[in-house]
Amino acid sequence: MIAVSEIFGPTIQGEGALIGLPTVFVRTGGCDFRCSWCDTLYAVEPRFKKDWQSMDAEAILTEVNQLSGGEPILVTLSGGNPALQPLEELLQLGHRQGHRFAMETQGSKAQTWFNQLDHLTLSPKPPSSDMPFRRERFESCLAAAGADTNVSLKLVIADEVDYQWARALAADYPHLPLYLQPCNTAPATPEQPERETDLDALNTQLRWLVERVTTDHWYRPRVLPQLHVLIWNNERGV
Repeated sequence: MIAVSEIFGPTIQGEGALIGLPTVFVRTGGCDFRCSWCDTLYAVEPRFKKDWQSMDAEAILTEVNQLSGGEPILVTLSGGNPALQPLEELLQLGHRQGHRFAMETQGSKAQTWFNQLDHLTLSPKPPSSDMPFRRERFESCLAAAGADTNVSLKLVIADEVDYQWARALAADYPHLPLYLQPCNTAPATPEQPERETDLDALNTQLRWLVERVTTDHWYRPRVLPQLHVLIWNNERGV
């Protein structure tokens, strides 16, 4: 069974390689990280488990199909950390129905079924998260992705330390498409797990990041906003 925090859509993917594409989100519950600026505590902390559902692959796909009007669609697997969940059957059944699957994970746990994903975004957390980067686990995730899985690297940047860390890490993986985005740094709290974002501050951070890469003549990354936050702030279910 799969722990599910929420299923919603169709909406658009708000970040990374698939930004702007229509998708249905399946957000799983549970995470092995506690990032300092986490904006989805309701899908992370055990105190919210009472709000999660235990669902099998068929039940999840039934809900996805209801939301998509029975049409095949990109299904985005999010969290928390969806790599903690047993998703192989969901991928197999969903592919037979014509769906495509994208997943984002911090690269802390590899699964054999990564090679069944259409798109895998690896997003290791920068120093500002207060979480460690374990290279051996990240590389196990890379190895688990098959030749037919499109793998990209997405890094969030909160400050100069994060920026320099991102430059060094990206240099070690020159073959991976690289996406940078400003970090939504105002943390959620247990008392306010769906906190509002200061959009002016987020746009200021985005402008700083654009100026930083262009000043350095670092022309490899694609710098993106969190599009969904600009449109809907941190509202759930969109």
